Amino acid sequence: MKDVLPDIQRWRQHGEKVAVATVVASRRSAPRPVGSKLVVSGAGEMAGSVSGGCVENEVYGHACDVLKGERPQLLSYGISDDLAFSVGLPCGGEIDVFVEELSEALLARLTEVIEREERAVLFTVVTGEPLGAQMLVTEQGDRVGADLPELAERIDEVIQGKRNQLLEVDGMTAFAEVYGPPTKVLVFGAVDTAEALCRHAGALGWRTVVADARGKFATAERLPSADEVIVAWPDDALARVRPDHDTAVVVLTHDDRFDVPALQGALATDAFYVGALGSRRNQERRREKLLEAGVDEEAIGRISGPCGLDVGAETPAETAVSILAEILAVRAGREGGSLKTSKGRIHVEAPQAPQPA
Repeated sequence: MKDVLPDIQRWRQHGEKVAVATVVASRRSAPRPVGSKLVVSGAGEMAGSVSGGCVENEVYGHACDVLKGERPQLLSYGISDDLAFSVGLPCGGEIDVFVEELSEALLARLTEVIEREERAVLFTVVTGEPLGAQMLVTEQGDRVGADLPELAERIDEVIQGKRNQLLEVDGMTAFAEVYGPPTKVLVFGAVDTAEALCRHAGALGWRTVVADARGKFATAERLPSADEVIVAWPDDALARVRPDHDTAVVVLTHDDRFDVPALQGALATDAFYVGALGSRRNQERRREKLLEAGVDEEAIGRISGPCGLDVGAETPAETAVSILAEILAVRAGREGGSLKTSKGRIHVEAPQAPQPA
């Protein structure tokens, strides 16, 4: 939604209604990820994309129908569709697209969520009744829209999962769309690899923080790509950043004064990734130091060390790519091997949430 929000706001300023088409599911190789949007104004303007051009014209027509008063619609497109020759996906994938008119009240609150980078989930009923009903629930418990308590109860589960997904609840299917701040990367050690890591992470849209107690090293001039540079010891830096379930922590220092408290503190948080640079011999020595500090074996097992995927990295830039690739794999629950030998889907498929008892 963030990408098309400026267009929506411009149209709304002119009093125009807005229809939104959202990819709510995909199968096999799909050109656009789940959550992609195409928006259409009452004046016929269009922004965004649900398929990279394959089915846009067809979806546009349905969006115009919805703006004329027709009910929300769940559309399916793919190679097996009866319309394959005219609107099928040449890549052989299939997508489900839900088309609806955007609620003005809900849009106002959703805009605040996006601009303030609040964590929230937008639930939309895509099959069953009430079809098209929407409810926005924030992490703090605020609710806007329809009264769907059975969906509101799933917010923590969806936010922790970090991915848009379909939920089956009481005979209806709802699309749960996650909003929140960008993934955060906390880097300990203001070294050359830290700058490369921040630069590449920034290209992913992630937010980066570099912490180092050495003021001569931790400067904005040496780390121009970092969103924030903190001159502090690990304990203070962790207290300031407060890593959560959407934070990756990478330790690049080679000094026990920094390494041990940084790793010990990071393991006490919900950070989804904790990595440490260094040789295998250094990792073993560091492990012994952590055990002496009272960290248990299970927690130490969370550390990716040496961090990164085995891609033969040598330079700081290559090392940064290797580390970020491993972070991406861990976040998606993947092994990080070659796609050529992988038997699963190329694109990440959001896990289906467990059904309530």
